Amino acid sequence: MTIPKEKPSFKILGAVSISHFLNDLMQSLIVALYPLLRSEFTLSFAQIGLITLTFQLTASMLQPLVGLYTDKHPKPYSLAYGMACTFFGLILFAFATNYLILLIAVAIVGTGSSIFHPESSRVARMASGGRFGLAQSIFQVGGNAGSAVGPLLAAWIVLPNGQKSIAWFATIAFIAMVILIGVGNWYKTKQISLKKVASKIVNPFTKKEVTKVLIILLILMFSKFFYLASINSYLMFYLTQSFDLGLKQAQYHLFYFLFSVALGTVLGGPIGDKIGRKKIILISIFGVAPFALMLPYLNLLHSTILLSIIGFMLASAFPAMVVYAQELIPGKVGAISGLFFGLSFGLGGIGAGVLGVLADHIGIIGVYKLTALLPLLGFFAIFLPNLKSN
Repeated sequence: MTIPKEKPSFKILGAVSISHFLNDLMQSLIVALYPLLRSEFTLSFAQIGLITLTFQLTASMLQPLVGLYTDKHPKPYSLAYGMACTFFGLILFAFATNYLILLIAVAIVGTGSSIFHPESSRVARMASGGRFGLAQSIFQVGGNAGSAVGPLLAAWIVLPNGQKSIAWFATIAFIAMVILIGVGNWYKTKQISLKKVASKIVNPFTKKEVTKVLIILLILMFSKFFYLASINSYLMFYLTQSFDLGLKQAQYHLFYFLFSVALGTVLGGPIGDKIGRKKIILISIFGVAPFALMLPYLNLLHSTILLSIIGFMLASAFPAMVVYAQELIPGKVGAISGLFFGLSFGLGGIGAGVLGVLADHIGIIGVYKLTALLPLLGFFAIFLPNLKSN
């Protein structure tokens, strides 16, 4: 979707970024609690992977459908409805008494995420004033920051007080709902102008060209998010096994990694606006390969430094990839946003499940040695065409 030239609405961008922060903070609590859940419910690594898979698939499968529907039928208050799902999912998760209820709870939270992400990405583009990479970075960094803070709150609040303390975080979902109602009011006033712009959009690319580029982007997404799944879901286990760290220390190291991801997201969009999105995608994914290959053989200090570099570089690719795809298929902002955010969740979930099964057989360290090869697929970014604004 082409946005008329105007100044970015930083008030709205700030609102969706804060909401993204709160949304992903709540979701990251679930991941941070894996060691606790494994102990209390006597779970295998494969069962832990299934929790992630359930959450990611409910989010990923619905997101493109939500985006496709709202491209044709805008729903300004759908963001608040999605946050309500997260609210109820957290309550259920806090009081789950068996593994099945845990899975149902994370599925509800995943449904909330599937509604939130494509629509909030659309709002970010609407408020961009033409600075699309910057807007996506502002929006996405909220989520990355929330994911980084989640493990700290888990270490400080949830781990000492147990599973039921998650219920207190449902108040965060309520705060986010209030913010998103305000965003919905702004969104509603933009519907008429958006319809006028959308009616004039013509896609200059053939279906064959679009299909080819989407296949390349899918390969890059697979590389990025499968590798990230090995870190997001299993870093604490890797650190405790490799360096005999305590659980709380491992939580801090997960925070360091996620904080570097947030920094990479902040800079990835604006850099892509300046040097071109194809270049930032290539550098961010393929450039990680040497660091990933070295990681399993280093000491704790060097591993921490390398993980920060890896997180920073990989995260800088995603804002550029989303905007690149939005410009490849103009007029389908919701569908494209839903597809790419959905793929990020789905691939991450499938990765967590597959890697969990592998970890049960070859160990966490073996998994890290194997997944280190994935960033080499970033080489395929060379074959992306240079779009006019890229």
